[in-house]
Amino acid sequence: MAAPPPLLEFETEMFLSLFGSDGLLVAAEGMGIDRVLLHFMRVYSERGSLVLLLNTTAAEQEYFTERLQVEGVTHLPRTVTSDVHSAERYKVYTEGGVLFVTSRILVVDFLTDRIPAHLISGILVYRAHKIIESCQEAFILRLFRQKNKTGFIKAFTDKATAFSTGFCQVERVMRNLFVKKLYLWPRFQASVKTALDRHKPEVVEIHVSLTPAMRAIQSSILDIMSACLKELKRYNPTLEVEDLSLENTLGNAFEKTIRHYLDPLWHQLGAKTKTLVQDLKVLRVLLLYLTQYDCVTFLNLLESLRSSQKSFGSNSGWLFLDSSTSMFVNARSRVYRIAESKKKLKVGAEAEKQKLSSGLEVKRELVLEKSPKWEALTEVLQEIERENKSSQHKPGRVLICASDDRSCAQLQQYIRHGSDRLLTRLYTRTISKRDSAAAAALELDTHKKGKGFPKKEKKGKEPVQKNKKSMKSQSQPSLTQMMEEDGVDEAAVMGSSGEENELMDEDEGKEEKLQLDLSSDAYYGVLKEPLTVIHPLKGCTDPHSLTRVLHEVEPSFVVLYDAEVSFVRQLEIYKASRPGLALRVYFLIYGGSTEEQKYLTALSKEKKAFEHLIREKATMVIPEEREGREDTNLDLARNLEPANATTNTRKAGGQEQPKEPSRVIVDMREFRSELPSLLHRRGLDIEPVTLEVGDYILTPDTCVERKSVSDLIGSMQSGRLYTQCLSMTRYYRKPVLLIEFDPAKPFSLMARSDFRHEISSNDISSKLTLLTLHFPRLRILWCPSPHATADLFLELKQGRLEPDATAAQAVTADSDTMAESSDLYNPGPYDFLLKMPGVNTKNCRALIRNADSLADLAKLSQDKLAEILGNALNAKLLYEFLHNVADVSVPLKKAK
Repeated sequence: MAAPPPLLEFETEMFLSLFGSDGLLVAAEGMGIDRVLLHFMRVYSERGSLVLLLNTTAAEQEYFTERLQVEGVTHLPRTVTSDVHSAERYKVYTEGGVLFVTSRILVVDFLTDRIPAHLISGILVYRAHKIIESCQEAFILRLFRQKNKTGFIKAFTDKATAFSTGFCQVERVMRNLFVKKLYLWPRFQASVKTALDRHKPEVVEIHVSLTPAMRAIQSSILDIMSACLKELKRYNPTLEVEDLSLENTLGNAFEKTIRHYLDPLWHQLGAKTKTLVQDLKVLRVLLLYLTQYDCVTFLNLLESLRSSQKSFGSNSGWLFLDSSTSMFVNARSRVYRIAESKKKLKVGAEAEKQKLSSGLEVKRELVLEKSPKWEALTEVLQEIERENKSSQHKPGRVLICASDDRSCAQLQQYIRHGSDRLLTRLYTRTISKRDSAAAAALELDTHKKGKGFPKKEKKGKEPVQKNKKSMKSQSQPSLTQMMEEDGVDEAAVMGSSGEENELMDEDEGKEEKLQLDLSSDAYYGVLKEPLTVIHPLKGCTDPHSLTRVLHEVEPSFVVLYDAEVSFVRQLEIYKASRPGLALRVYFLIYGGSTEEQKYLTALSKEKKAFEHLIREKATMVIPEEREGREDTNLDLARNLEPANATTNTRKAGGQEQPKEPSRVIVDMREFRSELPSLLHRRGLDIEPVTLEVGDYILTPDTCVERKSVSDLIGSMQSGRLYTQCLSMTRYYRKPVLLIEFDPAKPFSLMARSDFRHEISSNDISSKLTLLTLHFPRLRILWCPSPHATADLFLELKQGRLEPDATAAQAVTADSDTMAESSDLYNPGPYDFLLKMPGVNTKNCRALIRNADSLADLAKLSQDKLAEILGNALNAKLLYEFLHNVADVSVPLKKAK
């Protein structure tokens, strides 16, 4: 990998402004925020400074380290994970440099003073738009600022649209970051525009026209989506919002938008509304497939939707609209047409005979309409080839960028073999196979009715029927899975399975794969000379794989088969930083299509988000103590009381008595949740240790096991919850099962139709009932959020003793000691004793004092038991339980 070029003028300005003063840097997507962050890392990669970098993934950490290594940095960043032992971490911290540390480890090290907070030079925060009050990164920043008043905090993000929702969102993020300066760098900023316009790449925009059939299909889908939106608003008048418009349904953020409005009301919505939401997801996928893939793939998806009984039975009725009929007719006309002489068939049973005798394929003339973008791509590649031949220089390399892996695989096969072979094989493997299976099923059914078809033909057709079933089971679940995912690209998910990909893999195995010396493995090589590479824009496991290929290939020609705002900006910076390099960009886009509208909508939303941030910055009121360098910052105060708390203003002697700090012992695994952060914010000292029994120890007697609803159900099914409750009740007087749920996401432990009087072993509510019956001392608390849990913990600790971490760690599942009675010998016999009739927690101690074992207990008379227990009825129940012979019928002898 070649050494990166120096920063551009505006990038240097971005770096210097943030270097001089702490703040939040918000740049436009693709505007080189990674390059600025790398520059900061290079500055601080030395032993004399200790800088922490938060919110990065493993792939990003690897990419940043590689880039710094190429630049010649000797003290490279190190990663601190659970593999680094706690005793070794202090040494790593004192060695300095830039460190990637997982959030959980960093929180624990701050709380236990294992990290030298006073030696930390500062913290760099990546993806700063995700820093909310209760997240781990916000907890780390608060701990850092409490212990270190001089270190810097510098935050970076390129998601301006994330600040456009919510009340004062950017101000709340800045408050959590402890910064008071906001740096905005949109694409339309003067210095950015000047720098990029000075060395613009040569751009050739090619507006490809949709075919008449594609245009008609697009119009039909938009009509259906519009009808679904109207129905949705009619059934839910409260959803009259601008976000639920036809234009916004095209964007990737529509799923989050509609969930934002409907999740809190989901349990109150009718079946019709839920079906409409599902249909909108399906229609968005159809729109994507229309412009993204070929005619056969689109028709295959459409036919699978219609043939699927689940989808057909649950749709809101759009399959019966005239627009839907038109969509199916036009989709089929792109793949095949039926000859006029074959259209006049007889009706009834004779028609079925004629269909089977003539064969379905005879009636069809394959059309297999080429994708218009394929032809445009061919013309572009031919033009590049002519220019390379006429040029006296070395042939320019070509980089083709498509949306996802499926698009890239199809383009690779198209360039190598042409459209006819690709489409024919796709048709044979999908549509033709389905129709052959349908014919086989009809033939088999007719034969059963005595129509006289040969037996050997029936045997030959049976495997085709099985293929039809397997094809349905593969296509529909992938669509359902895709629609349930949030924030995942539809095409990437759909491209992960299916007959088309099997076809590509089969062809790949037959020919020698082009081997390229590239570090990224997410590419499709086509030609060696001139080097031609196809690379997906989305769906790569490495988020910087496209950047790697761009710098390694150094193309002279880039073909944007699909549009992506961030990569377009990346190409602008790539050309501006290499002014001597010739770069021509071919921009292929369907004119007047939803693809073009989607691209323009993304640009418009980002521009509006920056305009909103500019206005908010002008009116923002930020206190001087926001950075927390003085103790006057209230966000660093930990003994905050609720606003409705009653306080006594009359103190003895005019002074408030100092309050002893209260503490909670927390299991190390719990630091993945946000509850420890909220407890610390409310003034409780957190003591992280490894606990075998319980998650939180509030007092010497109170142990809490925290479960989410999904964890609760899973633990009950596996039986793990019973073991946990058994351990808690054995070693603590006040065992507590805490169940947290989200009030915005309703849940039910059983369906309303499943309510029954008897207890069922498969029912969650029955298991929860049995749990409370089996452990009478167990208390179950339901909390709607971690905030409510933190307030509840404060109330449970009021006026009670503080827990001891050493004692809590000593309690294990194999411990013989019990918190409520240290003189008890074995917990097994003790539990067995409590289950006997006539024995309870009040009189069991008297029995233990008078009998050393269960065998000694059986030797006692009924009068002696009555004397010990102080109750004749209990003594009688216990005596009869121990001495009565079980009434078992004598087994019959086997006859000889």
